[in-house]
Amino acid sequence: MCQHQPTCPSAEMTDREAARVLACFPEQGWSLLCNGVIVFEDTGELLPDGSSIAPHRGPARHALVA
Repeated sequence: MCQHQPTCPSAEMTDREAARVLACFPEQGWSLLCNGVIVFEDTGELLPDGSSIAPHRGPARHALVA
């Protein structure tokens, strides 16, 4: 699917979020990557095969205890 050189990571790879953005809809909270992954602003993902990845961002900086 990706035509970039070097090619972007595929949807099956763990670094799938490093693929380039093809379409961005910040008002709706999602972006389409060139590997077919839809990334949501809450860090959740929808993969091309229909499976999903739950949001996976870390704790808020202010919640970290020093």
